[in-house]
Amino acid sequence: MVTCDPTKWLVQASHKPKESKYLTYLRLAEAMEGVDYLREERKKAQFDVEAMKVAWAGSRQAFEVSDRMAKLVANDPVFEKFSKPMLARKELFKNTLRKAAYARKLINDLRLTEEEAKWLRHYIDEPNYTDLHWEMFVPAIEGQGTNEQKKKWLPLAQTMQIIGTYAQTELGHGSNVQGLETTATFDRQTDEFVMHSPTLTSSKWWPGGMAKVATHAIVYARLIIDGHFHGVHGFMVQLRSLEDHSPLPGLTLGDIGMKFGHGTYNTMDNGVLRFDRLRIPRNQMLMRVSQVTKEGKYVQSDVPRQLLYGTMVSVRQTIVVDASKALSRAVCIATRYSVVRRQFGSRNGGPETQVIDYKTQQSRLFPLLASAYAFRFVGEWLKSLYTDVKQRLEANDFSTLPETHACTAGLKALTTAATADGIEECRKLCGGHGYLISSGLPELFAFYVPACSYEGENVVMMLQVARFLVKTVSNLGSKQPVGTAAYLERVAPLMKNNCAVQTGEDWLTPDAILEAFEARAARMIVGCCQRLAMFENPEEGFAELSTDLVEASLAHCQLIAVSVFIQKLKQEIPGNGVKQSLEVLCYVYALFILHKHQGDFLAVGYLTPKQASLANEQLRTLYSKVRPNAIALVDSFNHTDHYLSSVLGCYDGNVYPKLYEAALKDPLNESDIADGIQQYVQPILKQKLHYAKL
Repeated sequence: MVTCDPTKWLVQASHKPKESKYLTYLRLAEAMEGVDYLREERKKAQFDVEAMKVAWAGSRQAFEVSDRMAKLVANDPVFEKFSKPMLARKELFKNTLRKAAYARKLINDLRLTEEEAKWLRHYIDEPNYTDLHWEMFVPAIEGQGTNEQKKKWLPLAQTMQIIGTYAQTELGHGSNVQGLETTATFDRQTDEFVMHSPTLTSSKWWPGGMAKVATHAIVYARLIIDGHFHGVHGFMVQLRSLEDHSPLPGLTLGDIGMKFGHGTYNTMDNGVLRFDRLRIPRNQMLMRVSQVTKEGKYVQSDVPRQLLYGTMVSVRQTIVVDASKALSRAVCIATRYSVVRRQFGSRNGGPETQVIDYKTQQSRLFPLLASAYAFRFVGEWLKSLYTDVKQRLEANDFSTLPETHACTAGLKALTTAATADGIEECRKLCGGHGYLISSGLPELFAFYVPACSYEGENVVMMLQVARFLVKTVSNLGSKQPVGTAAYLERVAPLMKNNCAVQTGEDWLTPDAILEAFEARAARMIVGCCQRLAMFENPEEGFAELSTDLVEASLAHCQLIAVSVFIQKLKQEIPGNGVKQSLEVLCYVYALFILHKHQGDFLAVGYLTPKQASLANEQLRTLYSKVRPNAIALVDSFNHTDHYLSSVLGCYDGNVYPKLYEAALKDPLNESDIADGIQQYVQPILKQKLHYAKL
């Protein structure tokens, strides 16, 4: 392994004339270019990396499309993003508008398919107004509009002749949709709805793209007819003139201000919207499920209301898929840097120890690596689950909807929380350099952490899972549990039988792992149900025991993730050593969760302390098996350097010259004497502060 000392360059550069400082660096950096500092690590791989890339992508076709779009973006200078943190907010936003327009031109000129266009937008890796247009606005029209409404609005939306957003969340309400305050009052004399924001807290708050770009929005409001409330419904509302883009009369529109981080979600114009008795035609209420007639009669259609859940399920399964992508980026950066970085352990003047060889580093990093793969396969499985439930809904079969809804809600909460925590852990695993914007990790964290709140706050999501589980247990005598809850049918033996593991190797069997996770979840759920039964008022009991219910829901969701990983390994997975490497990661993921939550397993009486200790010992052994494959496993994510946007995670491992180069590009280094030095610092040094123009 070649190592380098950046301080030597600083010394050499300091002896050169001022104007040649950057050129001196370039000569030193160029001498190190073209060298793959991770080459020796890549030689250690015990599996076919190209085959693993396909396994990660899900299919050969998915790999080829994503790879092609990743390279298209990485090789186009228009999509450069390393300068983003240096830009002021207005420049940042305008630059994002330019990229979005250029991307749209590429999509049209290259005649990209819908899948290719989706991957192109993904790899541009810059939140912008098109996100909610494609992910929420268009699906809402498809799922909630009548055939006539879809015929009118979809062609305009799909060609972006109108640009939409999704206005549900308000200043005072988010997860509690029924608590929204915006009103849509029907006026039968004009055949219109009057959209109004009666309070400050009824202001729509957060919708992306709404502040400055969107021309239309799907707005959720309380339907009022003759003073009677008929639930919350969606309405198609035009926000801006299609001629000059000015806001329509009766609307107040603006940006909600800077968000956490700098160059991440501040590329998005998250907005505030207030209505002052804005009138819209009656036919702009989305009426696939419910209609309002010209006479003011509220009518339920033959289309079941449950169909509205289809969009929600779709969005949440996408969030789970995105979690694996975000976590894999952080893990890739931390793993590559942990190989390059050396600290302590030098013997007889030899090189210091690679940070990745320290057990403390492995015990923090490798479970995150395993989690990235686990979440990837869970996301893949959720896609097929959504396809199945969508087909069932269209055939008026709602039997699997409650379980699917609970599943997507819980896995959304599980994966986003673990990913947000995992990105921050990866930043800490990179030491001081992980705090630099150029590491890519602070910006990635700022970009990702909102996922824990949007489309359902995570604790609220887990409580929805809890309601499903409690209902499932209460119906055990009359209704057979299905899908991910099917294990609850065996609740009697799961409550009675205890773990039979006697050696560490016993933990390396799917049956031992699954039974442990099933028993833990079942006992925690049943325990909650037994305590709930002691309350006269079920809702009072649910509120009192909400913390326990969230923990039981987490146990259920972790069981799903583990079982999906195990099911994946039962499939045919081509490639030399690929399945074997994934098996190691599967056990790392499962045993890490068991170790982290061993208090649960012990408290419910399923494990003995000795068995928990054996699991932990086996986990340490598994880390040693992951170590030689670490770089190959993150290479299999197939992330380009552009997508990672990290000097610490660069493919060739040539970290230190790139760190130095990134530092030199900072605006503060444009001159040796910064603005303000003569005005504010020199007077202090010369003891003449009274002369300073303060």
